Amino acid sequence: MRVRPLTTAAAALLLAAGPLAGCSGAPAPARTPAPVPSSADPVAVTGDVRPYERDAVRDGGTLRWALDAVPATLNVYQGAATADSALLAHALYPALFRPDEHGRLVADPDYLESAESTPPGQLPQVVTYRLNPHAVWSDGNPLSVADFTAQRAALSGLDPAYGAARPAGYGAIDSITQGADPHEIRVAFRQPYAEWRSLFGPLYPAAETATPDAFTRPLAGGPHLTAGPFRLTGYDPAGGRATAARNPLWWGERPKADRIEFLAVPAEQRLDALDQDRLDIAPVTTAVDRASAAPGTSADQAQAADEALRRAQSLPGVTVHRASAPSLTQLTLNAARGPLTDPSVRLALARAVDRRRIAEAALAPLGLAGAPLGSHLLAEDQDGYRDNADAIGRADPDRLLDEAGWKRPAHGGTRTRDGRELALSLLLPAGSATARRTADALTADLAETGIAVRAAAVPADTFVPGHLAAGDYDLALFSWPAGPSPAVDQRPVYAKPRPGADGSLEAGSNYGRTGTEEIDRLFDRAAAELDPAARLALLQEADTRIWQLGHSVPLYQRPDLVAVRDGIAGAGAWGYGWPRFQDIGLLTP
Repeated sequence: MRVRPLTTAAAALLLAAGPLAGCSGAPAPARTPAPVPSSADPVAVTGDVRPYERDAVRDGGTLRWALDAVPATLNVYQGAATADSALLAHALYPALFRPDEHGRLVADPDYLESAESTPPGQLPQVVTYRLNPHAVWSDGNPLSVADFTAQRAALSGLDPAYGAARPAGYGAIDSITQGADPHEIRVAFRQPYAEWRSLFGPLYPAAETATPDAFTRPLAGGPHLTAGPFRLTGYDPAGGRATAARNPLWWGERPKADRIEFLAVPAEQRLDALDQDRLDIAPVTTAVDRASAAPGTSADQAQAADEALRRAQSLPGVTVHRASAPSLTQLTLNAARGPLTDPSVRLALARAVDRRRIAEAALAPLGLAGAPLGSHLLAEDQDGYRDNADAIGRADPDRLLDEAGWKRPAHGGTRTRDGRELALSLLLPAGSATARRTADALTADLAETGIAVRAAAVPADTFVPGHLAAGDYDLALFSWPAGPSPAVDQRPVYAKPRPGADGSLEAGSNYGRTGTEEIDRLFDRAAAELDPAARLALLQEADTRIWQLGHSVPLYQRPDLVAVRDGIAGAGAWGYGWPRFQDIGLLTP
């Protein structure tokens, strides 16, 4: 799914894992599973999936998979879509490309024989898709140009009645036509669009996108055509259950499991459900990170999280898999308020942050290596990642603050200027032990430079509308999703705010409230650059300029913990990709 504005619903990404914890679909060669790491034995992984040979996985059986809630829609482009919608969509619908373990979009041969774009410099850009001729919807009709055309009409923004989330790219399409035969689709663009591989994933049947009524139909609105290894055979939102069974028309490798039962199990109940053998696969980051102290105990948030992790690791017959999620945790600086309106203060603060110490404080207790993040746009395991922190120079932050007029008292303590202390508020999501550890480390870092920090934990439902969007904060801790199309996906986060009709600043998704025309142009050029090396160079330049602007400080990738019952192959913490559902199943005894 490419839809990614940080809305109130997406505040669940505030340092806690969602139910779909990123993935890597290709089977790995069989090997002996590594021992479960402890917090004293941290590991850095881009994906941690139980290895297997497909022949070692037996046919049949039912998998029980934990959701936050049975989704109201399978259409990931509806406003009501959730991460659970995306999880089910991956099992039920085509995606022409899927991300590999380094976030690169690669063709999925189950749906696509080939896809070629005209070379850089040749206009107009035309992408020719060669569909797998065996790929059919669950009514037996093949995937066709009608499906592509209807989805483009729904997502282009030309008809507001669809109310779509408007993923980037569809508005850049000029025309869609059938090629030499029904399995060849030609898509022409008005201007070059480098991220064309991100389109049509998922691809929905024309019957579900051709009209606004069909597009907005909830999941309970009747049978849905699908074209994945599984099809939806049961839907009970009140009972918290959605059932997917083998698709009898599936043309690819036969799914190993007969059925997958997707069960709504709140995070706080998942460890109990695993202990009682009621689940096989369950994301548990939130269960650990937001664990509550047991009644009658005095355990604080950190202790409760430690106890929950120890319990998860000790559950009989269960292994906790760990990975760095495709989500970038950063410290955002509000450049439109108080001392942070001064760029030199923002740069001094960025220089004062010890990213490695903070990453270790946040991640080591979860058994992950404290790898600091050095890019605003790419995760450490993404192809082309580079740490650009040196763009802010190596100047001593104390000297920068002195030169900005913020003087430290002779006896130490908080800096002052004109009788005012250099004291900043720090917004963090309430209830998160990871966020609290991060905030504590940040507070200690900045105190060493004479910057006082007052941490304020805020509930998820008010974090975005009441604070980020309103500009009611100085510093804020949260995570942005990281995807395979940063030139398009990340642009709104750093786009230069514009003055509104009433003179107020319209920041949009740029909660740092600072930007430049140059950064905007770099993103636009990268989005239109078809040469991969040249596109990456433009993104690196954009990231360098964002560092120099003092917009935000990348800290680390959000952690992802997934509990999997022993004997289940092909499941775990998927990193960048998503599950290859037809390969997940029970190992032969």
